[in-house]
Amino acid sequence: MPTSSASTTDAAKSSATPASGGVQSLERAFDLLERMADAGGEVGLSELSASSGLPLPTIHRLMRTLVACGYVRQQPNRRYALGPRLIRLGESASRLLGTWARPYLARLVEETGETANMALLDGDEIVYVAQVPSKHSMRMFTEVGRRVLPHSTGVGKALLAHTPAEEVRALLARTGMPAATEKTITTADGFLDALEEVRRAGYAVDDNEQEIGVRCLAVSVPDSPTAAAISISGPAGRVTEAATEKIVPVLQQVAAELSEALAASAPSA
Repeated sequence: MPTSSASTTDAAKSSATPASGGVQSLERAFDLLERMADAGGEVGLSELSASSGLPLPTIHRLMRTLVACGYVRQQPNRRYALGPRLIRLGESASRLLGTWARPYLARLVEETGETANMALLDGDEIVYVAQVPSKHSMRMFTEVGRRVLPHSTGVGKALLAHTPAEEVRALLARTGMPAATEKTITTADGFLDALEEVRRAGYAVDDNEQEIGVRCLAVSVPDSPTAAAISISGPAGRVTEAATEKIVPVLQQVAAELSEALAASAPSA
């Protein structure tokens, strides 16, 4: 939950005059969609009013328009949920982001020798949006578009490392924690301990947890507009502890460069 000062700041932001040349109703509609996503995809009008600072009649008009366009749908319980038309937009944006990130992943492959991946947190799942394969004959392959649960992946740990514990527990309660291998973490407490280690070390490890014989090292992309992580994966015999010491700084450097490139491409306020 945000603090009262954060809520005040959010409300002030929503009520403020839009940036020069901006259309206030459009900015408000996108702000509401983002708040719905942050709340798990379903909210009531009173919740949106409290978090945004906008009056209920204004929110009701905006939501009515979003419902008519298919970007929001009204539930039988009168609450509002993100609509199906957003899926096509999200999938197209993910593909474009993956294509744009490929040169950075290619550099990871050149410097580490292992397959490089980019993944996003989409709702409660991890979705792989880009991959550049290793040049080794024995290499890892993850299909672009594949969705997995966060608890058994390095990218999942990297993406959730700084999420409040109560939100992580709620996510795990929704998804369950099925064991992909005998080394998969299957308890919420165990996963939270793993996230503490990610915060301490600065990177995440999947040590035979998604697939026996495979290790993955992952870091989040700082300040990404949508939660993103990059990783390398390879046979456990190559991605050893000694190799990890050399690979992690490369991962962190490429993630920082990706972050800078994203910031440079973002429109100025």
